[in-house]
Amino acid sequence: MFSAPDDATAQRMRTARAFACTTLALADHAENPVWGYAGRTLSGAVTSAQGTGWLRVVAERPDKARGKLWDGPKTAQELLPPEIPRPALHHVHDWQAVGWTYRAELYQHSDATVISRSPVLEHDPALPGSWWAELRTALDSLAEVPTVRIAVREEYIRRTVPEYTDCDVGEIEWSTAHGDFHWANLGGPGLAILDWEGWGRAPVAFDAAQLYLYSLHTPATAARVRQTFAHILGTPAARVAELTICAQVLQAADRTPFYKELASPVKEYLAAAYGRTAAPRTGTW
Repeated sequence: MFSAPDDATAQRMRTARAFACTTLALADHAENPVWGYAGRTLSGAVTSAQGTGWLRVVAERPDKARGKLWDGPKTAQELLPPEIPRPALHHVHDWQAVGWTYRAELYQHSDATVISRSPVLEHDPALPGSWWAELRTALDSLAEVPTVRIAVREEYIRRTVPEYTDCDVGEIEWSTAHGDFHWANLGGPGLAILDWEGWGRAPVAFDAAQLYLYSLHTPATAARVRQTFAHILGTPAARVAELTICAQVLQAADRTPFYKELASPVKEYLAAAYGRTAAPRTGTW
């Protein structure tokens, strides 16, 4: 999803991946490994005596190697119900080296193909009706999972939504969400939901709202998202979720290319749905 980082970071992460493969008795088969933002993660296919798998290596400074993002995949494996389709996390291995803490996560192999290399959808994916039905079931099930994890902070919502959308927040209803529910984290034609780092409590309909707004370049798919999730996107509670996603996009539009491309349709949606116009400003999440 992201470009390779600077040479020093790339070499450090490749060395960490090679160490993980040796430690876990894996053969590296990642011809084109997948980079995370700023080289924080490096992922790709591996094989072992048990067959094909997927190895994800995460790096953090030791003082940050804890908390929501660090433990998200592990807690998702432990706490989420099986009707939420995702690759099983088989093994976790942590180590430290030269001022960094690393975590190797070994997942089962998935036959699903990531629907988009970018979080923002640019082409209609022509997914079967069964995929959409399974997606609705998965999010409905996820919404009911009890957790103390926080995907989106209330303080952030109440500060950022008025600043970037010129809308008030009002009452917030909460449910459990994936928290980063975009097209680069979804696989098909058999549904697979990837990247569970940030799951936790968020405004009701947060995942459906994100998927809808990240589909605005493809009207047919955007309409299918609204149809599939009409039971939550059509409720007053979804308002805060939509406004929060709009604020996130506009806040990051000046520093992230795919958000910049999405900013105009998001502003058009704000004007049509909420009678508001907004311009990108500088800020931090």
